Amino acid sequence: MHIPNTAVTDWHECRVTLPAPHNWLVLDLTARQPEAWARSMADEHFTADVPVEWREAFAEDVLWYWAAAARQKALCAALLTPQDGGVAAFYSVRELSVPPQSLRLDALRVEAELAEGPYFQPPDITEVELPLGAALRVHRLELTDPDADSGSVLEGVAHYVLPREHPTALECRLLWGALGLGEELGKIADELATSVRLV
Repeated sequence: MHIPNTAVTDWHECRVTLPAPHNWLVLDLTARQPEAWARSMADEHFTADVPVEWREAFAEDVLWYWAAAARQKALCAALLTPQDGGVAAFYSVRELSVPPQSLRLDALRVEAELAEGPYFQPPDITEVELPLGAALRVHRLELTDPDADSGSVLEGVAHYVLPREHPTALECRLLWGALGLGEELGKIADELATSVRLV
């Protein structure tokens, strides 16, 4: 997937190569009628014999993630959606507002360590080198609704990248709710982050 960048930068597109692209739905963040777009995606996603209720629920989920990506001003976003199934994971890339003096891994690490939760455990933070540049890989478990008495748990892997050729910082994040898939989806998050390019 590749999305044009509308901000004033020294690059024009954010490109991500999706593994098994037939299982991914790229969110059209330029859609002027996101509700209609989400419904059309639901119709394409399911075979004809799937109940209408499933299509409607899927369209609502897609629209929710579309709105979340739009609020984050994501450069690009996609949903992992196996054929005739629901949303398994959400991937987004966004540019971070980081002062020039803080475009360093040690500064990003401090921010990651101090990020407010509630989280179930301290984040697992490692330094990695991606084709785009140096990055922090942050693995977390968090509540979907911290104010609720009970709720779902999200697992996520985020890569905070400092592109060596561009004075910016990116967050490349994969989130999912099926905790038993952590190892597999963690590898997919790494694969996605490795593929990100600014051109």
